[in-house]
Amino acid sequence: MEEKNDQIGAFARTIDWRQGLSIAIGVPLLILPSIGYFTKYVWAFSIFIWLFSIFQGFMQNLAYGEMASMFPDASGLPGFAQEVFKELKFKRWELGKLIGGFSAWSYWFAWNAVLAIFSLLIGQYLHGLIPAFASIDLGVLSLLAGIIIFTLLIVISYFGLAGGAVLGYILSFLSIIPLIALSVMPFIKGNFHLANITNSFLPTDWNWDFKHIMILFGIMAMAQWSACAWETAAIYAPEYKNPKKDIPKALFYCGFICIFTFLLVQTACIGALGVEAVIAEPFSPMLLLARQSFGEIGALITVLMLIASMVLIIQTAFLGSARAMHSMAKEGNLPKIFGKTNKYGTPIFAMIFTALFNLGLIFLKTPSAILSASAIGYVFANGISLFAFYKAYNDKKFVQLSRDFRAPKGWGKVALFFGILNIPLYLFGIMILNSIDMGWGSTIVGMAVLLLYLPLWYYTQRVNSK
Repeated sequence: MEEKNDQIGAFARTIDWRQGLSIAIGVPLLILPSIGYFTKYVWAFSIFIWLFSIFQGFMQNLAYGEMASMFPDASGLPGFAQEVFKELKFKRWELGKLIGGFSAWSYWFAWNAVLAIFSLLIGQYLHGLIPAFASIDLGVLSLLAGIIIFTLLIVISYFGLAGGAVLGYILSFLSIIPLIALSVMPFIKGNFHLANITNSFLPTDWNWDFKHIMILFGIMAMAQWSACAWETAAIYAPEYKNPKKDIPKALFYCGFICIFTFLLVQTACIGALGVEAVIAEPFSPMLLLARQSFGEIGALITVLMLIASMVLIIQTAFLGSARAMHSMAKEGNLPKIFGKTNKYGTPIFAMIFTALFNLGLIFLKTPSAILSASAIGYVFANGISLFAFYKAYNDKKFVQLSRDFRAPKGWGKVALFFGILNIPLYLFGIMILNSIDMGWGSTIVGMAVLLLYLPLWYYTQRVNSK
């Protein structure tokens, strides 16, 4: 996540596009919870879902890059919204602060859920990989995995965040190696069959009616959670040595890597295993791919590397989520307890709350249920940010602001289009998809978490005003 004020302070121009790339390169791992889920609904057409979603990432991130350049002291996407809407007031309440804070809370929820999602995935892979774990209830195994991982990460981070930063850099290299290896081997060994894709392009009962279009919007909302999450490459604009050149380079290379990996992984799974096999193993199809390509011993080694990558992305999201809560508390949008740090500078209360919150999410039992709930938060965060860009792009107060990077001419309309795509279309789509697939449970959880912010914010404003 990009809440940077506590980490960097003055936003010194010390990085180039290569560092921006390394920050976002762990994003391809976020495809893992959705490989089988998307295949279940749209079969091989899921490959093109990822393609459009990454294209959407390009469109949105160009707007975010310009906003980061306009507001160099703002704390990421939520900070931009707070700056743009800060003059909105209702009586004594600062509505701009509320909008910015809600955007920050929505963005926090989107990244925060990574902990629970990947704890469940680790449980799924361990359950299918190691015979000794096969007899343990999957929910219990995932909960134990979460408790062990969260506890270890809190202990590691308790004495400062230097160790976490080192692990973050390791993620840049480690996460993508097993993913690429597993996806390339079917082509090398001749296990890939194009007919598995061409003969199963869309379900036989698929119709382009209102229901199916809403399902498609819901799937796109979930795809955005994974494939558009490299906005950090644009958000770090104030720290690039040469933003005019570094931002487009970072975006191009991040986008290229995402296109390559997302399309490769989904194509390899369906082409090598077939639609029916992927649907039958919705949460761990990469385990089937590993066994097919490397045998049992090779699969054990490769999947253990993949699990190590999952732990590292949990660590990245854990630190980012905790520091986001710390930042929101410092800005007066959350109770002060979340802004407290121990003597080593670690926001330990925020970390403990994040861990307990995600242990609760694990009880939803499936990664897709948690992802669809947290995707609602990401929809709000993106929608609000894109509407903020449209306002800033056309408002005389902001047009004159200097900026080191500009999106192409007319990008305000592009941002407005994708803002409307997020709110209301993706929002309605994910709700309808949830109702069809899992009842209203995921939507209720997602909306309840987001609405929880309102009493927290009201309480914080009352305490601060006294």
